[in-house]
Amino acid sequence: METSKIKKILIANRGEIAVRIIRACREMGITSVAICSDIDKEAMHAQLADECICIGSYKLKDSYLNMERILSAAIAADVDAIHPGFGFLSENSKFVKMCQECNFNFIGPSMESMEKMGNKSEARRVMIEAGIPVIPGGDTPYDDAYEAKKEADAMGYPVIIKAVSGGGGKGMRIVESGDDFLELFQTAQKESENAFGDWNMYLEKYLSNCRHIEVQILADKHGNVVHLGERDCSIQRKHQKIIEETPSVAVSDELRKKLGETAVKAAKAAKYHSAGTIEFLLTPSGEFYFMEMNTRIQVEHPVTEEVTGVDLIKEMIKIAEGETLGFTQEDVIISGHSIECRINAESPEDNFAPCPGTIKELHLPGGNGIRIDSAIYQGYKIPSCYDSMIAKLIVHASSREIAIQKLKSALSELVIEGVKTNADFQYQLIGEEAFRKGDVNWINHTYFS
Repeated sequence: METSKIKKILIANRGEIAVRIIRACREMGITSVAICSDIDKEAMHAQLADECICIGSYKLKDSYLNMERILSAAIAADVDAIHPGFGFLSENSKFVKMCQECNFNFIGPSMESMEKMGNKSEARRVMIEAGIPVIPGGDTPYDDAYEAKKEADAMGYPVIIKAVSGGGGKGMRIVESGDDFLELFQTAQKESENAFGDWNMYLEKYLSNCRHIEVQILADKHGNVVHLGERDCSIQRKHQKIIEETPSVAVSDELRKKLGETAVKAAKAAKYHSAGTIEFLLTPSGEFYFMEMNTRIQVEHPVTEEVTGVDLIKEMIKIAEGETLGFTQEDVIISGHSIECRINAESPEDNFAPCPGTIKELHLPGGNGIRIDSAIYQGYKIPSCYDSMIAKLIVHASSREIAIQKLKSALSELVIEGVKTNADFQYQLIGEEAFRKGDVNWINHTYFS
């Protein structure tokens, strides 16, 4: 078991999460090493890190997804550990194994836990064995659309098709009737193949008007697991989260306790260590079902940090070093309310098409309870080949109502000129009376149907 102190970390990522990890390293006295593609040499993460190594071209297969080049950079920089951030290789068990073979401490879960939870049908099996409620559906992976349709017909529509190796809304389709099944299955299958290199799909009963509730957990290598409350991530476009907040208006103290205990039980069933997220569907009647586990840090982790005061990135590093969690469940106190909205370089008027380009003018809001996680600066050229998210605007206040007003104020102050963004769209969305009331179904139907 790893117990040595980490002195030097390579961050196998880019953008705001790379900057977030670099800052945590600085505060812990750890040397940071960034990697970058050829078009990212002037990116903020490349400039902020103590060292930076260019590992290839802008093409993902030549840089941020190239395991051999990343590990070669880690060897050249003589690092102790590798932090994957989110996306890219963060949930790739082969990369974890390669890190271990090269004697690098992977800041994340074990390869075994990642494989167990990364395979969605296997994750369902593990949860069922642990007595955790899962979404009704099939537990058999399919690569043949006609065989899958037999189960869908027997299950009854609507159903949802999901990629076994999926995540981030990729390889997912809702099917309302058998007439559309074959076409949608094959479309989802191709998307899964392109995104994950895996044709296998599985089916679940589609539950309507549900909330997407996730519970943040931390687990050390000594069997200690705590949860840090829930996040409501129900406002989504094409299964991509738009706004996240904690605590959820739909979760009572009693339900919060039950969700948290179930998430801890799930993490223990997976023999998990590090930061992770257990995702649930919450029905209008208050029942909840396990969906999946994300074996990495989440984009929306800042809202949990704001209401608990726990630095999740630092905790991940400490856990990787072999430290025991420095607090118990009784020590976790949820204070106030936090909301995060994702700022993307995109045009909502043009079906949210990405809008890369140069930021000609930039003003980021500030003040008490306002946080910006970003890697942009004035004069920065947003590439066309990467994700369009350029910033996360996070607010924290004593109540949800005050947090909404604070977020509106911050959005009205935000200035990003030179590229189109979704900031005005976000301002309009949180200004809806339905958002204030927590009616996410109205928001999703009105804005994203």
